[in-house]
Amino acid sequence: MTDANIQNIYDQAKRWVLEAGERLRTKMHQPLVIETKSDANDLVTEMDQETERFFAEHIRTTFPKHRVLGEEGFGDEVSDLDGTVWIVDPIDGTMNFVHQKQNFAISVGIYQDGVGVIGLIYDVMADCLYHAIKDQGAYKNDEKLDKLKEVQLDSSILCLNSFWAIENRRVHEAGTQALVRKVRGTRSYGSAALEFAYVAEGSIDAYITMRLAPWDIAAGVILVNEVGGVTTQADGSALDMVGKNSIITGNPSIHSEIIDDYIKLK
Repeated sequence: MTDANIQNIYDQAKRWVLEAGERLRTKMHQPLVIETKSDANDLVTEMDQETERFFAEHIRTTFPKHRVLGEEGFGDEVSDLDGTVWIVDPIDGTMNFVHQKQNFAISVGIYQDGVGVIGLIYDVMADCLYHAIKDQGAYKNDEKLDKLKEVQLDSSILCLNSFWAIENRRVHEAGTQALVRKVRGTRSYGSAALEFAYVAEGSIDAYITMRLAPWDIAAGVILVNEVGGVTTQADGSALDMVGKNSIITGNPSIHSEIIDDYIKLK
């Protein structure tokens, strides 16, 4: 894929992301049809579905050789990242969308033969677009984000859902509790895409969670890479971009320490 091709794809993707965000804002306060998926807290609305359909139709019309991996079933059956694959989360943070009307994002990551080349995360209600093209840096709207600076764990702010600090079936809570005591503070925003974006801009030093799908992380990984951050599974192993992952993403100066000293998977 040439630089000109990447730029053309990026321009189209950015246009569609902003248009989809405007559609969401316009319909924000209409009555929602809310359903559940894997459990009572895994919500989906017709706006999730409508937004993913919007992307799938535009991608297939404009780039018929590209494939789509999406959360809501309007994409293709994707088991590898050969060729060009768009990984789309139409509303990341659906619970926030339903309950708060804010703190949700549209996330689009575009991969070429397994390599992330374009990432866009759009905080819809804040009208704030985080975006990156591989090897060209990451941006927040028109502002280029700085490379991450070295930090110490005891002065770090982490994104961590409190669920992982209580008894659960994925990670030993004693280690997570020790980590919470060690750091300066913890936050949880309810949108993996936004938490990746906050890591990329340096307002959060790491984000840790135990189960995410490709559409939750595809764009964020690209953004974090562009500022010198690192993303792995919670045991330090490589990501599986077509499967489920535990996640530690953040500043490389604390990444290994968190894995080695605090995170013990079950």
